[in-house]
This record gives sequence, C-alpha cells and structure tokens, in this order.
Amino acid sequence: MKRFDFDNVPDRRGTDCYKYDEEPGLLPLWVADMDFAIAPCIQNALRKRLEHPVFGYNIVSDPWREAIRGFFSRRYQWEMDPTCLRFITGVVPALSSSVRALSSVGDNVVICPPVYNIFYNSIRNNGRVIKEVPLLLNNGVYELDFDGLEEAFSKEKTTLCLFCNPGNPSSRIWSKEELSRLAELAKKHHVTILSDEIHGPVTRPGKLYVPFLTVSETAKEVGFAAFSPTKAFNIAGLQTAAIYCENPELMKKIERQINTDEVAEPNNFALVAATYAYEEGEGWLEEMLEYVYSNRDFATSTLRQALPDIKVIEGDATYLLWVDASAKVKSSEHFVSYLKKEEKLFLNAGIAYGQGGEGYVRINLATSRKILEEALTRFIRGYMNYQGE
Repeated sequence: MKRFDFDNVPDRRGTDCYKYDEEPGLLPLWVADMDFAIAPCIQNALRKRLEHPVFGYNIVSDPWREAIRGFFSRRYQWEMDPTCLRFITGVVPALSSSVRALSSVGDNVVICPPVYNIFYNSIRNNGRVIKEVPLLLNNGVYELDFDGLEEAFSKEKTTLCLFCNPGNPSSRIWSKEELSRLAELAKKHHVTILSDEIHGPVTRPGKLYVPFLTVSETAKEVGFAAFSPTKAFNIAGLQTAAIYCENPELMKKIERQINTDEVAEPNNFALVAATYAYEEGEGWLEEMLEYVYSNRDFATSTLRQALPDIKVIEGDATYLLWVDASAKVKSSEHFVSYLKKEEKLFLNAGIAYGQGGEGYVRINLATSRKILEEALTRFIRGYMNYQGE
C-alpha cells in the first residue's frame, strides 16, 4: 500500500523558488531538486524544533553521526567510524574547500566529463587547471577511460581528482571493480580522490550504488567522500552535508580548510532534517524511487517512440535523464534557449557538463507524471519544429 502522494505536488511558485520563480508559465525541469513534498518525518521534526523559541548556535551531535552510520550500514553495508564524519554546509563547499586544501594554484585537477558543471567552477575559480579525461561511450554505456586517467594522474602537477559517484548527468553506477582500479591508479601516482556521492541513494529500485570508500583499503588511503541527504530527500535549501575520511593526515588538511572557509557550522535545521531523513525516511525514499523510475521509463519510451533519432542514455542512478539530441541539435545552448522561448520549457544544456555534452540536454524527472507529460509534449513539439541556428 502506497503511503505517500507523488502525483499531487505543491505549488512552488511565489516562494522565492530558484527553480520556478523565473518567469510566468515556464515549466522548469532543469536544476536538480524535486517537486515532491518532503517526508512527513522530516517536516514533523522541523515543526517540533520550531516550537522552541531560541535559535542560537548548534553543536554537531552524536544522533546526527549515528543516523548517518545506520543509514549507510543498512543500505550499503558501509560500516563507518562515526569519528571520521565532519559536518559541512554542502557538497559544493566540500568541492571548493578540498581544491584549496589539497592542491596549489596551477595544479591539475582531474575530472571525467560529462560531469556536474560546478566541478569546473570549483577548479577554475581557485586558480587550478582543469584536466579533462572524458568518459567513453560504448554502445550507449559510459565507461571510465583508464588509459586517459593514468596519463593525467602521471603528470607532475596533478594532485587531485574530483569524481562523481554515481555519475551526473550520465546516471552511471560505477562498479566495485572500476572504483578499485581508480583507487589503485590514484595511489600509484599520489593523487587524492574526492568522491562526490550526493546522488548515491537515488537509484533504480533493486539497484544500489557502490560507495567509493567501501571498495578497498587503498580507496580509504587515497580518498574521501562528500555526501548529503539533500538530493534523495529534497532538502537542498537546508544546507546540510557531510565529509567522511579515514585517513587522519588527509582529514587534518580538510578539517583545517573547511573551518578556515567557515563552512563547518550547522544552522538550527540542518542537523534535525538530516538526522530524521537518514533515521526515519527510508520508506518515503523507496516510494519516491519507484515513482521517479516509473517516470524515467515513461519518458524514455515516449521520446523513443515520438522521436526515433533521439537517443536516451540508459542509467540506474539519479532522477536526471541524459538525452542525445545531436542528430538535429548542434548547439545545446541554442536549443534549450529555443525551448525556453518557444515552448516555455526550461532544461539544462549538455555543453555545461563539458566534453561529450554538446548536442545533449538534461531533463529532471522528479516531478508529477502530469507535469512530466506536459513537458514531454512541449519537448517533442519543440524538437520537431526546431530549425537550428
């Protein structure tokens, strides 16, 4: 029996909503947050916290650590040491602080595009050099280019790799074997791996992602993870995330930097929301995943039937659909601008995600089926009428 209603989504317009409050009539399936009401356990916990009339400084509590430990133990058999957890306000601050802590100006930082566009900002804005090792697309499935990674890691000025696990926008769940091989290459060439695992819990029912630090002792030595309940439980605006690192020397550098950057202190709601999401929200999460992956299958079949030259990349992670429209679209920026103007449909341009993204668009599926149906109607009509630049 279903306990949660994902068909009727709250109206987000007029709430200073980054996703919706841009222009009237716009249908936004771009930025990666969901339209669904949050799990009642989270809302109830926040309501109870609001009943206390003082909102002073917080400490990072043991219940927060235990909630994280329990969630990852139950779902992924990842037995964390709670003392190796550190609070941080978001995964993006974790990226930027880590670039500053673990590399120097002018160093190479490796990424594997197409990948989350903020990786580029975190590297470029800190005066480091972006070293792209594009993913390989073989028969519609993305793979890591290990020869390219070895070459990039072997460079004298390569010190850090920002890795997206699972892949955004590729929706790829990386295997234990692939992650183990990545860790061994990093150790061989003295490169640190930051595994961005914010989308980790968002996977097709019956599938699980593989946390990087569970694959080997080598991974624990060379890497650390940043994760958050924000994508899986739709609480991005509460600014709550965590860093986990078992290498004490590495942790010292990270901890020093996040405190220097003033991103290590929680607000009054960050710990409450995360604790209850991890501790009591799994039932909601499971139903949400069923709904979103039903949306994914519906969108895939609808696009393939209506537009035979469109290629939808198969994937078992994230609520983001990666669509190859390059048979007709040469400039993804031009195409999404066209859709926004002519169809009032707002999607992400694939070129924002680096090499391999041109001609692609990214579609957020975490909305009601009714909204998705209308969005697909607009997309199909827009694609058919599009004449290019």
